Amino acid sequence: MEDLSNELVSPEEFHKVNMRVGQIIKAEPFPKARRPSYRLTIDFGPYGIKTSSSQLTERYTLEDLTDRKVIGVINLPTRQVANFFSEVLVLGIPVDGTDDVILVQPEADAPLGSRAL
Repeated sequence: MEDLSNELVSPEEFHKVNMRVGQIIKAEPFPKARRPSYRLTIDFGPYGIKTSSSQLTERYTLEDLTDRKVIGVINLPTRQVANFFSEVLVLGIPVDGTDDVILVQPEADAPLGSRAL
């Protein structure tokens, strides 16, 4: 993995990344993805319902994900993954170079659409 620890961004550049609280309202299997993934439908409150392809299958079941609040980047370009359009990047942390990913999520209840700073 490339080390970007010394690559600085300005506060203005950082604030362009629109990270918001969303709630997963539907999680489905995604067998057409190259790597094991789920198709997620996420409610971002005033920012609407958005979709994401997320590689969370090692740690989370479909039932674990439904109703869970997450942090997603909502202003990246849409990516096509197989036959699905992923509109949001759900933030997660890979565990020691494996396919296991831990979700980044609010510690306490936060309104849908709240900005993560």
